[in-house]
Amino acid sequence: MSARHDAPRGRVLVLLHQEHSCPARIGRLLHTMGYELDLRRPRYGDPLPTTLADHAGAIILGGPMSVNDPDEWMKQEIDFVGVALKESAPLLGVCLGGQMIARHLGERVAPHRDGLAEIGYYPLTSTVEGQAICAAPFPDHVYQWHFEGFDLPRGAQLLARGTTFENQAFRYGSAVGLQFHPEVTYATICRWTTRAAHRMEAPGAQQRCAHIDGWYLYDAAIARWIDSFLHCWIGGSQGGLVPLRPVAKLPSALRAAAFNP
Repeated sequence: MSARHDAPRGRVLVLLHQEHSCPARIGRLLHTMGYELDLRRPRYGDPLPTTLADHAGAIILGGPMSVNDPDEWMKQEIDFVGVALKESAPLLGVCLGGQMIARHLGERVAPHRDGLAEIGYYPLTSTVEGQAICAAPFPDHVYQWHFEGFDLPRGAQLLARGTTFENQAFRYGSAVGLQFHPEVTYATICRWTTRAAHRMEAPGAQQRCAHIDGWYLYDAAIARWIDSFLHCWIGGSQGGLVPLRPVAKLPSALRAAAFNP
């Protein structure tokens, strides 16, 4: 892991959706890389910037709400995705954040047709584009906590596929949307599986013991990947992501929905 810089390299905007939410491992890694975190909670009245000129990038994290909710703050955050895309600023959406990016791009976000949830560790298969997104191998199991999935935005590159919800990661211009949670720590898992234990009663969800076992089995690979990914994602010309070439029409397999309608 890189040593922390004495002088800040810039600020990263982080949008949170619950009163006591935190960016967990992603925040710690960015701090170690030398970035300051500009934490905001638009749901509780914090303003969104009109430009990202004063930020090195932006991250939209998850939450128990849905992008289909009619709340004004939700609409504002979805619209904010356009600010980052217009300015080609690094944007990362995690779970709800990834769904916001997909919704801004005009795609559907909806529950699984059979009412299944992904809560726990589930297998993942990376695409060729996903394997090339950074130096570390894409993890083959990731931590999930969601009831809805997104359709793949037209013109986006699919980075990883799942089994229950197919579309798990994509890249569109300067934005990367993830359905899974690479930010979680052991403490995060303990907190979520305690405070939201009722969620594990949903069809398809794993029980708490499987979450704990999964952390020991899979977290080391996830930690290596997110560390490498963040360096590429925010690295700019020094190792940043290669600009995505426009795609006029993607093969139908890459436009598959997050679930079969």
